[in-house]
Amino acid sequence: MGKKGIVLLCGLVLLLGMGGCQAGNNKTEQSSAASSSQSSEKAKTLEQGAWEDKLYSRLSKLIEDNGKGSAAYQADKKPYAVFDWDNTSVINDIGEATFTYQIENLAFKMTPEEFNQAVRTNLPADDFAGEYNNKDGQPVNIDRIAQDLLNDYAVLYDSYSGMNGNQPLEAVRKTNEYQDFAAKLRYLYEAIGDTFSSDISYPWVTYLYAGMTSEEVQALAEKSIDQALTDELTSETWESPADLKGQAGQVSVTFKRGVRSVKEMQNLYQTLMSQGIDVYICSASYIDVIIPYASNSKYGYNIPKDHITAMRLEKDSDGIIQPEYDSRYAQTQGEGKTETIKKLIAVNHGNQDPILIAGDSNGDYAMLKDFPQLQMGIIFNLLRDPSKGIGLLATQAIETYGREDELYYLQGRDENKGVLLKGRETIKLDGTEAQLTR
Repeated sequence: MGKKGIVLLCGLVLLLGMGGCQAGNNKTEQSSAASSSQSSEKAKTLEQGAWEDKLYSRLSKLIEDNGKGSAAYQADKKPYAVFDWDNTSVINDIGEATFTYQIENLAFKMTPEEFNQAVRTNLPADDFAGEYNNKDGQPVNIDRIAQDLLNDYAVLYDSYSGMNGNQPLEAVRKTNEYQDFAAKLRYLYEAIGDTFSSDISYPWVTYLYAGMTSEEVQALAEKSIDQALTDELTSETWESPADLKGQAGQVSVTFKRGVRSVKEMQNLYQTLMSQGIDVYICSASYIDVIIPYASNSKYGYNIPKDHITAMRLEKDSDGIIQPEYDSRYAQTQGEGKTETIKKLIAVNHGNQDPILIAGDSNGDYAMLKDFPQLQMGIIFNLLRDPSKGIGLLATQAIETYGREDELYYLQGRDENKGVLLKGRETIKLDGTEAQLTR
């Protein structure tokens, strides 16, 4: 092309508002623009990854039918989706992992008297379920074990330099009192969960953040997330010392270690949001534990903080957390999740029902069934009891698989590798066989 042609072409580009020609024809800028365009396009595409085939097809269609490319899309009345966090957005439970980290690092900000109050909050005096009898076969209840925990905590409080003492954590961890405290407090969490109703058991663990600010809990949670993401995925058993039985006797507890992020969920959230579909988290863990994981860009989920709903506690005038549930909010478990969606989320979307909900446990059962305009429910298959709660919906998903009226979809995973499986079946931790149901 001659010089005259180049001048005419540059003039045309300028008239079109696209910028002028540069003698050097800047290849770096062109490459950057192309890369940016490809990145943007990729963010709008739902990758199949390990999604089960029919689930992936339905999910892709849901995004196409409801996203901003749809003729029916209303920007002032955006569609939205709601997701549980633990064992849904991630594999395993970050609330439990943070609790374990808190015990291992004695990350408490309470005097012994305050700790005793927090650990007893709203717990009945009834004996725990029989499977939680001590090593001698004797029943255990909160009065017996709380006294042992108080005795241990008082010693640790006066010893540990992070509390009211001068000894390093490594030295304190070697004491019988620490071993007794750690095993009995971790045992107590499991015993409460398997003995009492969810409105008692779910908020109980949050009371142990009493004395902290939200910022301190979030900093604690971030440390626990970083550790849990590198921990081996395994089962671990803690046992209290035989020579420090106390009133509760010798007890032991087995629990899971390790947490894994799920790349398919990260991609799904970014795809939904890029298509104009808002994403919300509704978790039964404490809100300041979920916020870092869900919102901090280093973890890859990038959920806006004001789109995160979870358990909340009262605070005093200085912002110090109290061992009392904040009565202004519903507990974000069971029917409380439905109430939370209606009162805190749907009101921002013309009171529409969510188009998509995902969960894994009986705590998610209510929200998965309570919205008549729900277009799709995803159930992460943890092989729950098929006779109740979310197990009933999992059974429905199996029975309606491949039918036009299919509403619920099962997604399997491998708990040993911490990844989704490309199918509906799940391989449980320490197992080798993929199972569709119990």
